Amino acid sequence: MRIRVKDHAKLQPDKMAKIALAATPRALLDLYCVAPGQDQKPHTHGDQDKFYVVLEGRGRFRLGAAEHVLEAGDALVAAAGIEHGLVNDGATPLLILVLVTPPPPHA
Repeated sequence: MRIRVKDHAKLQPDKMAKIALAATPRALLDLYCVAPGQDQKPHTHGDQDKFYVVLEGRGRFRLGAAEHVLEAGDALVAAAGIEHGLVNDGATPLLILVLVTPPPPHA
């Protein structure tokens, strides 16, 4: 499956846009489009890992108690159980490719 990521990019005026690009039994691929001033509140996934890859823009990412400023070409890994979130405190849109491992099946 080929995906032209930029073809899916669109900002929403009221909140960060989370756009599903693909899903398999082992992974989910999303595109986050974050306008200036928008954020993703800090949260935790108990059984999922999340990988952020910044495609465009610059933003502040929270990982546990630490904050990291990431820009195009940077990546951040939030392992299961680690609180994470982000804010676009810049003047341009922030586009992030996000890979999430699905939760394990319940026995």
